[in-house]
Amino acid sequence: MPVAQDLMDTLKAHRDGCVGMAANMIGCRKNIIIVSMGLMDMVMFNPVILKKTQPYETEEGCLSLVGVRKTTRYQKITVRYLDMSFQEHTQEFTGWIAQIIQHECDHLEGIII
Repeated sequence: MPVAQDLMDTLKAHRDGCVGMAANMIGCRKNIIIVSMGLMDMVMFNPVILKKTQPYETEEGCLSLVGVRKTTRYQKITVRYLDMSFQEHTQEFTGWIAQIIQHECDHLEGIII
């Protein structure tokens, strides 16, 4: 899918200051995010956070903003999404990866920290 490739290319170009992106950040009104998971990047189509536990306060930056802002995130989340082959998955994520997914899903909802 071209949008997924655009997200991969854009994330790669901004790797020094970016760990995830949402499709609407590159001008596409589709529910697609990409998340850097260290050695690999994961594209998620139609991600839905089904469950959130263990809230905590943190500060985040964003390519859409200057500086950082305080926000509440959750240590553990359960997400349903489609992968690049459009296979459905329900997966639990924790820590830093969970935080990135929450940030990017907020973008899809028009929420900027």
